[in-house]
Amino acid sequence: MKGMVFVELLQMAEELLGEDVVDDVLDRCDLSTGGAYNAVGNYPCSELMTLVQAFSSHVGTPVPELQRRFGHWMHARFVKSYPGFFTDKPDALSMFESIEDEVHVEVRKLYPDVELPRFETERIADQALRLTYRSSRPLSDFCHGLVEACLDHYGQPAQVARRDLSGGGESVAEFTVRLGG
Repeated sequence: MKGMVFVELLQMAEELLGEDVVDDVLDRCDLSTGGAYNAVGNYPCSELMTLVQAFSSHVGTPVPELQRRFGHWMHARFVKSYPGFFTDKPDALSMFESIEDEVHVEVRKLYPDVELPRFETERIADQALRLTYRSSRPLSDFCHGLVEACLDHYGQPAQVARRDLSGGGESVAEFTVRLGG
């Protein structure tokens, strides 16, 4: 997993909890890196899950909710770091449709060794889309936060229904997004 995700998780934690608390949490975790990450490095997803669990325990927020909040955080970072992906999309559904064939293509150019989740989209109505997330990593809640944050970014109220289709060592979540209240 790319170090950028670890760096951002620690930055979010520092902003919310303070540097001293983050240092204390890192000291209590059994991490092969000792909690030192750089944005372009590759690290085991298990370390990310260890960190999320440790922060979850510290603040008393359930892991799924913390992952969703982190998804919101990361979306804001993506918008800031890669505004071009968002400015030419008229709405969130168009953005979701561009993830696999546009965004991930560009990410692979920058980081050829990156292991990305897969996103399948299907328009089920003019204002509705089915987005399926597939990954070997247990980050469906993180993805849910990204979906919510993308809708917020475009100012589009929506109903988001999620079904867990995980199995066989793969995390799979199907999101049905219907624009409107």
